[in-house]
Amino acid sequence: MDILNAIIQGIVQGLTEFLPVSSSGHLAITQHITGMQEDNLFFSVMLHIGTLAAVVAVYIKLILKLLKAFGLMVKDIFTGKFKWSKMDKERNMVMMVIIGLLPLFLLFIPIPGTDMKIKDLADMFAKSGYFVIVGVSLMVTSILLFLGDLKNKHTTKLYAEKGLIKEGGSAGRKRYSVKDALTVGITQCCAAIFPGVSRSGSTLVASELRGINKQAALDYSFILGTPAIIAAAILEGKDVLFPDEGTKITIDVLPVVVGMIVSAVVGFFAIKLFKWLLKTDRMYIFIVYTGIIGLAVFIISMIELSNGINIFTNQPLVF
Repeated sequence: MDILNAIIQGIVQGLTEFLPVSSSGHLAITQHITGMQEDNLFFSVMLHIGTLAAVVAVYIKLILKLLKAFGLMVKDIFTGKFKWSKMDKERNMVMMVIIGLLPLFLLFIPIPGTDMKIKDLADMFAKSGYFVIVGVSLMVTSILLFLGDLKNKHTTKLYAEKGLIKEGGSAGRKRYSVKDALTVGITQCCAAIFPGVSRSGSTLVASELRGINKQAALDYSFILGTPAIIAAAILEGKDVLFPDEGTKITIDVLPVVVGMIVSAVVGFFAIKLFKWLLKTDRMYIFIVYTGIIGLAVFIISMIELSNGINIFTNQPLVF
């Protein structure tokens, strides 16, 4: 891998991991057009670590508060002093993140009649023969973002009419309930299955539809996604650290370091950009973008399915 390729992949990873446009969907599109499958697991792990560094850099103060709250909460549980009704906002966030992560275990449920688990559907849907699913999923992301934006505007209008917020303020609840957390967690699972459904976008919308303040919803979405990024890095890193017998892994250090740094820097500014666009009600940018890209992919996939050929590579579709 050369430096230029590492930079390009770092930019794509940093942008699509956090903006509500679906990193898995864009990866599937890139692979479909080029006919190249990403097989550098170590590089993929490093890009994930880069994006993780971006989340930590943006949310370092909140993360430290949550870690402190988690430690004190564990202490109170073992000493019998913990009371659910008296949790402060940091403890509430910690508990809701834990609850929100529980649905991820659903991804490891075996699919009857196959040797696959639910999580394996994501790899299957990324194949060229299922390109139509990427297009539909991107259009679903567009619709979800539209509904979330509509709900947020409605909530803001109601709060303003009741005098609960000042002009230009942000409406909605700032604390999550168990039902809120489970709803977002299940949404995150669905996003993990379908390449094209944005994780950050769909979890944000799930919170907004539950009446959560949009900025609080975005913060929760990114904090909830942090363990998911760590898990992805661990799962991919396992194959790097413990390769199959006879498998030789060569590492070109400079491109890896460059890619990781680029993904971290781009990811940092992507998060900042997303927060600003949400605050200034410019979500229509992502609504239009994912809608157009999704429609284009859908049309192309229909043409390909009728011919049985990938029009970019002239190779037979793979199912």
